[in-house]
Amino acid sequence: MTKGPPAAGDQRRSQLLRGVLDLCLLSLIAEQPRYGFEFTTALNAGGLELVSDGSIYPLLARMERTGLITSYRAPSPSGGAPRKYYRLTETGHAELNGGRGDWLAFAGQVTHILTTTHPTGGTTP
Repeated sequence: MTKGPPAAGDQRRSQLLRGVLDLCLLSLIAEQPRYGFEFTTALNAGGLELVSDGSIYPLLARMERTGLITSYRAPSPSGGAPRKYYRLTETGHAELNGGRGDWLAFAGQVTHILTTTHPTGGTTP
C-alpha cells in the first residue's frame, strides 16, 4: 500500500516546525539532559508528532558542531549500550533565550494578522 500525498495542513505544519525545531530541542535539553529517543517522545507528547528521528539527529549534530550543546555518554538503565546525552552550553542557553523572544514576537504578529483579517480582505473595525 502506498502512502498518499501529505495533506496541505501537514505540509504547512512541517514547514513551520522546520524553522523552530532547533529551539524546541534546545528547550527540551534545557529542561534536562536528554538522549535521542527522548526527543521524539517529548515532541510527540507536545503535539509535534510530525518529527522523526531522521530530522532530529542531523540537527543535534549541527548544534553540537556550532557549540550550542555538548554530549556525553552514560550507561543505559536497562543495561544496554551507553546512551549519548545532550546538554546545553552557555552559548546554547543564550541562543534559546534569544530564540524564545524572537518566536514569541513573531508568533504574536502572525496571530494578530490571522485573527484580525477577514477572508473578504477587510479587517475588523
